[in-house]
Amino acid sequence: MSSASHSRLLPLLSDICGRNLKLESTLAELTLYDFAVEPHQPGEEVAQAFHRNPLLPGVILMEAGRFIGMISRRRFLEHLSRPYGSELFLRRPLRALYRFTGEDFLMFPSDVAIVVAARQALQRSPELLAEPILVQFQPHTYKLLDVHQLLVAQSQIHELATQMLNKLYQRLEVTNQELYRLVVLDSVTQVANRRHFDEYLAQEWWRMARERSPLSLILCDIDCFKAYNDTYGHCEGDRCLRQVAQALSQAVKRPADLVARYGGEEFVIVLPNTEAEGAVRVAEAIRLSIKDLEIPHVNSLIGDRLTLSLGVSSTIPNPEISPEELVVAADKALYHAKTAGRDRTILNLSLGEI
Repeated sequence: MSSASHSRLLPLLSDICGRNLKLESTLAELTLYDFAVEPHQPGEEVAQAFHRNPLLPGVILMEAGRFIGMISRRRFLEHLSRPYGSELFLRRPLRALYRFTGEDFLMFPSDVAIVVAARQALQRSPELLAEPILVQFQPHTYKLLDVHQLLVAQSQIHELATQMLNKLYQRLEVTNQELYRLVVLDSVTQVANRRHFDEYLAQEWWRMARERSPLSLILCDIDCFKAYNDTYGHCEGDRCLRQVAQALSQAVKRPADLVARYGGEEFVIVLPNTEAEGAVRVAEAIRLSIKDLEIPHVNSLIGDRLTLSLGVSSTIPNPEISPEELVVAADKALYHAKTAGRDRTILNLSLGEI
């Protein structure tokens, strides 16, 4: 056997160590074995090649540049291990052994996606699952792929796909949060907007009605806010609104409580499962927290610091009344707080005491 033909028995690896596989990676990017012999060569030459390279998955049979078939390492060694196998096949041409091993092999073009090839490889019958796969590059160029390498690559791609999906889910979550902010939050104060307040009040109204539990509402208004804007400008006015909104949010700590901007300088707070007495305590805590901020307001009618007036209403919801009536009652209480001198809390129980 010439040195040139002998070199054809040595596997040449297309090593992909260090490469990063992608979702669309193909078989051409994997570790492939270029090991082809002519069918008239004796089996002993292939046995020696298998001995030299334990990773070699099989041998390709080529005759005058024409593809004949493939014998896997497993089938080759299996036939040699049978009684008289060595005597029958080591010194005889490979063509003789090929007649016994059959032509049941899987072949793909080199540009087939790894995930596609892996799926089809796993659909083979159990006795063929370990058989290597033929990869065709050109009409007369073939290489061998160990199925284990294929499955390892498929596993890496699956992990990559999982990572990409996780990143997409994270981006989607960020997008959803941003959409949530746009839909339900007031752009200036970052508390709930009027639309979300209306929806939430209706939701909690019917929930409290089913549970026969109290629902309270606090309507707040910044005292003399027009004068504040005229004195300090609208940018400072927006900053003031944000400070007030933050103070309100810090005053209500339960997950079910909602702080919303009702409109202009007015804010509203929904307090499920809260009786009138508890709502008044919350309102007073809010009023005092605003005073503690000591926001200057030199043109206020009641001092030189920013203050808040609050109206409170409370009831146990029932089908005879509507959520709007609770808002009206709180608005009336707020009006009385304004006319009584501002910077105070007024309770209106016209919907019925609790």
